[in-house]
This record gives sequence, structure tokens and C-alpha cells, in this order.
Amino acid sequence: MLAQAATPVAVPVTVLDGPPPLSDPTPQVLPLAPKVKGPRPKSNPDVLAPAATKLLPGLERLAAPPSLALPTNPDQVVIRALRPLGLRDVENLVEVNNPDLKAVASQVDQAKSNLRAQISSWYPNIQLTAQSFPQLFNQESYTSRPDGGSFFADGLTQTKSIGAAGNVAVTWGLINPQRVPQIAAARDRYEKAKNQYLISLRETRLQAAERYFDLQLSDDQVRIGQESVRASLVSLRDARARFQAGVATKLEVLEAETQLARDQQLLNGGLAQQAIARRALATVLNLPQNITPTAKEPLRALGVWTPSLQESIVAAYAFREELDNALLDISVSNSDANASRAQVEPFLNIFNTFGLSRSRGVVDNSTFGTINTTNMNGYQYQVSNAVGLSLSWNLFDGGRANAEARRFKQQAEQNTYLFASQRDSIRLQVEDSFYKLLQNNRNIQTTSRQVISARESLRLARLRFQAGVTTQREVVDNQRDLTQAEVAYSSALADYNRQLAAIRRRTGLDQIVSCQPRSLPSTKPDNGINVPVAPEPLLPACLASFKSGAGGPLAP
Repeated sequence: MLAQAATPVAVPVTVLDGPPPLSDPTPQVLPLAPKVKGPRPKSNPDVLAPAATKLLPGLERLAAPPSLALPTNPDQVVIRALRPLGLRDVENLVEVNNPDLKAVASQVDQAKSNLRAQISSWYPNIQLTAQSFPQLFNQESYTSRPDGGSFFADGLTQTKSIGAAGNVAVTWGLINPQRVPQIAAARDRYEKAKNQYLISLRETRLQAAERYFDLQLSDDQVRIGQESVRASLVSLRDARARFQAGVATKLEVLEAETQLARDQQLLNGGLAQQAIARRALATVLNLPQNITPTAKEPLRALGVWTPSLQESIVAAYAFREELDNALLDISVSNSDANASRAQVEPFLNIFNTFGLSRSRGVVDNSTFGTINTTNMNGYQYQVSNAVGLSLSWNLFDGGRANAEARRFKQQAEQNTYLFASQRDSIRLQVEDSFYKLLQNNRNIQTTSRQVISARESLRLARLRFQAGVTTQREVVDNQRDLTQAEVAYSSALADYNRQLAAIRRRTGLDQIVSCQPRSLPSTKPDNGINVPVAPEPLLPACLASFKSGAGGPLAP
């Protein structure tokens, strides 16, 4: 039974009759984004439901494998379990397991660490240095006598000492013109990283939903292919029976065989797409290597989009983080310009350097011609402390600082144009999803009527064929029409759900009215067709092909 089609949303449109006015109306003055959102908008995580941090009960076995895990044995990638999942399960798994989302979350932490590093410039810098910690010094020196005596008569001095020395330097920047703009730029980049995480969260949820809808569509195509093959088997059975009874021609049997081959090709394509869709969903969910997901829920319309087009556009302008990031890019460029200009401004630091050294060993001096030894019982101490101000001022750099500041200002102007481009792109995305949503809504209505009509036409054609008043060609044509109508209906449902998920992501709204389930009978309707689809062996391509003009397969 077909799902109930969703009711389209009525959009008021004003149609102007007659020729256009001679002069354009006065353009409406729109508020500027910095006044609406602020020149440096902050990330607002409340506009989006936070990502899940743990798996739902029953999904614990689907936790992501280690990030650096790499299978090395074919047995490690053999699919050993098929796990049915609903749309809610898919959203929970992608939020917890998706590696791309985790990578973006790591970028947020990196931006936070960078901001903390820039804030550290407000604090003093304390540095400990030790030139000798400890140091063993050994020296021998010779001094000749003034009258130029022999070598052995010269004075010999042997020096030995053991000691340690260290300095503690404290530096605090009193005036640093680059400090404030650098911290402002780091803070804006941190807010931009948080916005980028929200953008990635929206995109990841949308990607998971689209992959799930693709899987539902492939499951439906497999079902349609199986029903078509069953119907073709019935038609072929009837055609062969009539041919053996002498009331049909060989042409009708060939037409039935051709339709059966066409439906088997449709089923083969559906099975391949189903396998690909399952693995595509497993990839975005980052499931274990030996588990493949399946769709637990059938393909049906999720609901009805209630906001109007104008409300959707305004909501997208208010909730889309891309516009906030464009404003933050402008602020970052202005901060970088201020930091570049500050390179030619004076820097003033206060410093305090404290030094301490201690050594053991004092030289005993004597007259020439004797050996001077070191008295290891002697000690030396030295304490020093210096406090002062240090000033650095780059008086002339050839215009480099001003040129860099001008470049960043030009970059800020470029970002204003990118903001306008992003604004227009967001509106186009919303309108594209909204109009395609209406189109798919109408397609659901038309294709559902098409399926009902094709079903009835096929039933009547079978009755006419059994009564002998028509040929097999009419049955084959109606069966092909029914298959195409069911495929079109399933595609319309999948496209509708995709656009519904896309407009949710592109507007930031979640105002969807769920479809009411229809009252279905407790027993499955009997369509009179209960023919099992026999499995066929998979032959190599060279054995399954046909020669041009030949009537049988190629000989091995």
C-alpha cells in the first residue's frame, strides 16, 4: 500500500498584470550585518542540538574501531553481521563515531589553545638560566720571568675550582601594541572554529540522512525488482502453456522471456546498489569492519515542511554559521592590520635580573719560579641584581609595516564581498531545496496515481490475455509500465526526504509535521502472484555474453 502523500505548502505569490512601471520603486534600506549580528559574533551552540557523546542502548557493539586500526587479513574484513538501523540510530552513530566530526572538534581545541597562548602575553615572563650547574674548572698557566729565564724556572700556576652560577630574569611587557590585536584575532579564530564545528555537525547529520535514504531507495528497488521478476515468471509460464496448447505463437514466448531478462537486469542493478548503499552508510558511520548496516524502516515520507519560503530564508540568515564566519574573517583581517601597524610603534618592557654564583678553590700566589697551587678550602660568592626598563622602537622599516596593514585592510574589504556572495548563495540553497521539495511532493502524488493505474491496467491485461482477447505484448507493456511507475514513486519519496533533510540543514529550523500513519489491514493483501524467484548461477562475463546474430551463448 502506498504511503499518504504530503500536502504541499502554499506560498503566496503576487502577480503584477500590465506593463512594468516606468521607474523602479525606491530600494528598501536593509540593516547591515554588523549591526544585526555584531562586528564579532560569538558562536551560539543553542541554535543546534548538541552532538551525542555516547551510543544509545543496544548500539554499544557498533562503536568505532581505533582510529589507527588497519586490517591485514581478509578474515578481518569479512561481513559477519547485518545490523538493522533506524534513522535515529544512524544520527546517534554518526555523531559519536564519525572521524571527520572528531577532527573538526580537535580543531576547536587547537584554536582554544592558540587563544590561551596569545593571552599569556599579558603575564610576566620568568626565565631561569644556569651557565654552570655545576662546573669543574681546571687550568694551568705559565708565566716567564722578566729576565727571560729557562722554561723550568718559569712560574707555573694551577687553578681548580668547582662551582655553580645561575640567573633569574623577569620580563613584563608594559607597552606592547601588538598584544591586543593578536589576542582579538585569536579569539575570533576560536569563535570561527566553534562555528565550523556546528557547520560540520549539520553537514554530517545531512550526509548520514542522505546515505540512509539512498539505502532505503535501494531496498525498495530490490523489492520492485523481485516483484517484477515474479510477474515476468508468471507471464512466461502462461505464454509457454498457451504455446503448448497451440493458442499462442513463439513470438509471445520470446516477448515474455525478454521481459523476464529485463526485470532480472533491474533486480541485479538493485542488488548492486543495495550493497553499495550499505557500505556507503557504514563508511560515514565508521562502523566495525565486519558489520554492515541495513535499513530497519521502510521508505516513506517523513513529514511536511511548515514554514513559508520567506520564513525559511530569514531563518537561514539568522541561524547559518557561514555568515557569522564571514564577519569573523573581516574582524580577523582588521586585527591583523592593527598588529602589522604596531610593528613601528614603541615597545616598553620592565625587567629584573637576579644572578647568583658560588665556587670553591682560591689560587695561592707566590714568586716566580715556584708552582702556585689552588687552595680548595677557599670559597667565592657573587650576587647581582639589575632592575630597569627596556625600550625598542623600529623608527623606519622602509614602509613594510604600513604595506602589510594596507594588505590586511584590503583583505577585510574582500571578505565583505565574500559575505555578500555567501548571503546570496544561502538564499539560493534555501529556494532550491524549497522548490524541489514542492516538486517532489507533487511527484509523489502523480506517481502514486500512476502506480495505481498501472496496477489495474496490468490486472485487466492479464484477464484479457487469459480470455484470449489480447496478446502477450499488451501484458508485457503494462508490466513494464508498472515497474517504471513503482521506481518513479520510490525515487520521488527518496528525493522528497532528501530535500526535507537539506532544507532543515540550510535553514536551521526543525518545524516538520510528521505524517500520520494510515490505517492498514492486519493481513497482507493477496495479489494472486506467489512464484518464488529461483537463484541463478553467476557465470563469467565471457560465458554469459552472446554473439551478434547467434542464438546461444559463446562456447567455452
